[in-house]
Amino acid sequence: MENAILLLCYLIGSVTFIIGLKMLSHPDTARKGNLIAAGGMTIAIIATIFLWTDPDGEHLHNYAWIFGGLIIGGIIGTLVAKKVKMTAMPEMVSMFNGMGGACAMLISVVEYHRIDAPPTAMLIVIVLGMTIGTVSFAGSVIAWGKLNGSIKDHTIPGGQIINFLLLGGIALLAILLIGGFTTAPYIFYGILVLAALYGVLFVMPIGGADMPVVISLLNSFTGVAAAFGGFLYDNPVMLTGGILVGSAGTILTILMCKAMNRSLKNVLLGSFGGQKAGGVTASKEQGNYKEISINDTAVLMAYAQKVMIIPGYGLAVAQAQHACHELEKVLEDKGVEVRYGIHPVAGRMPGHMNVLLAEADVPYEKLLEMEDANDRMGETNVVLVLGANDVVNPAAKDDPSSPIYGMPILEVEKAEHIIVNKRSMKPGYAGIDNELFFKPKTSMLFGDAKKVLQELISELKQL
Repeated sequence: MENAILLLCYLIGSVTFIIGLKMLSHPDTARKGNLIAAGGMTIAIIATIFLWTDPDGEHLHNYAWIFGGLIIGGIIGTLVAKKVKMTAMPEMVSMFNGMGGACAMLISVVEYHRIDAPPTAMLIVIVLGMTIGTVSFAGSVIAWGKLNGSIKDHTIPGGQIINFLLLGGIALLAILLIGGFTTAPYIFYGILVLAALYGVLFVMPIGGADMPVVISLLNSFTGVAAAFGGFLYDNPVMLTGGILVGSAGTILTILMCKAMNRSLKNVLLGSFGGQKAGGVTASKEQGNYKEISINDTAVLMAYAQKVMIIPGYGLAVAQAQHACHELEKVLEDKGVEVRYGIHPVAGRMPGHMNVLLAEADVPYEKLLEMEDANDRMGETNVVLVLGANDVVNPAAKDDPSSPIYGMPILEVEKAEHIIVNKRSMKPGYAGIDNELFFKPKTSMLFGDAKKVLQELISELKQL
């Protein structure tokens, strides 16, 4: 009877994961989807604690450790999630993802020592779960450090060769262990060490502009590692959750690679992110840029028929999403059509700009994907670029020597007027200058995005 109830709870958990993932596809239902999936997970956890039995029919008994870990982890997770700023969200996601990889790795380590002479199939699952979980953990820690600025980009001489050797070493040791050629524990831990080194080295050289791809890839690694844990424990809900995270992360990684015009092979080898063509090219003479005042910007936008806003990381840094939404409403009151052009890798993680604008209650229907935005760019009177840089850089189309050459961009130069809001003329996260700022149709509006938008709103209300 207990086993039937446990399986029913696992079924409920699995179904809620699928429903929750489906609801995450739209901002209007995303919050509810999160709660539904969390509810299913809670049911599965409670059922496991009180109903699960081992092959001898024994229940779990170490409740103090279990509930102690749940309480401590729950408190820490809640406090961190409540205090984190939107600009720090990517690094928090990366660290939480790394913790998932570490858990999957520890599960494999524990099971390796718990089972005497595990069957070949189980040993394969243990080794794969440990290897992928370790790569995810080590890579996520490096990604977290790079996102918060504590770890800088480093070009490693012969990086691809080293990565090949590490993967070859992991494969060789795994064959020795799984094939029964040796049972020495140091072989198992040798795989763990090599996997950790690979996780560090394949993320280390990746530039900040490509970090959304890395976060998505590492997320898929954690899902796959968790799925292997589900195999080990014959746990359907753990297996379902891992498969969903792994498959969703893989699909998102492929979409991110397409958006960055990178191949998945290059991601795995750590050969992208500002390393193309020998690194970031030196700045060349661009000419002069022209500035525009708040008053002139307000007049230009007030008498426009169509305005498109391009949000970037600068908008997140300034916490200006609410002011941006207010600007949108003021313009629409004047009969101006306002839309947002969203680049898939704008910001520091996949969907960063979507989350940012959803927080300010910007209608989802106003958010245009890159292809749709580019289709409408030619009929747009004014484009307002807020803190975006690399995703609107024409060098991605025109300069083969540029590190971002080939990356699809928002083609804002097709619009009638371009206004770029930045704090200064410093280059973006990819570390390269932007020719757009010196184009005849471009005007620079310097200042903190939130302050500039508030002043712009005031001017518009007076017109």
